[in-house]
Amino acid sequence: MKAGLVVDGDYIYEQDKHLTVLKTSLFFANDGFTVYDCKGQLVFRVDSYGPDPRDKAEVVLMDAHGRCLLTVRKKRPSLHHRWEGFLGERSEGQKPIFSVKRSSIIGRCGVTVEVFNNPGEEYQIEGNFGQRSCMILNAAKESVAEIKRKVDASTNVVLGKDVFLLSLKPGFDGAFAMGLVLVLDQINGDDYVVSDVHEMSPTAED
Repeated sequence: MKAGLVVDGDYIYEQDKHLTVLKTSLFFANDGFTVYDCKGQLVFRVDSYGPDPRDKAEVVLMDAHGRCLLTVRKKRPSLHHRWEGFLGERSEGQKPIFSVKRSSIIGRCGVTVEVFNNPGEEYQIEGNFGQRSCMILNAAKESVAEIKRKVDASTNVVLGKDVFLLSLKPGFDGAFAMGLVLVLDQINGDDYVVSDVHEMSPTAED
């Protein structure tokens, strides 16, 4: 697969990669995330968005050592819930590297990701993020990443929505993918369906 937008080359893998995403608070929506690999090593973290996450304009994705990889920022005003992504810690006047918006403002709809400075590179996100069941598709409609429920390998029990898998195809930047997860979590919440596609069955991949 041709490599797309790269936030950090350290998170591009040669084989399928399955990351476990954990919401770090069970009491406040969007309070934060930690992301681990299959060996239990911390990969990414996102600190608290504040007491009222819906009013928080920026969310920062960091690596395991606290280095800022990506800032996603809500663009206001915007009827389409447009968010923009900036490399590192955003500064005044910095240009975004991508934007995310709802494809429609009425009813159920998809989410479109536009990449700047690379004509022809765009992505669609389809599925039900609230149920942790959606896919990121490139312009050729090929799946480059998938968000799905995590299954406990020992009991075969589907875990709660606060723990889910982010599965990456070879060559797709995991930092970019996690940035899209943060945007979905902000603009969609747990009750928002991002497309009229059937829900995909969870698998027990770890």
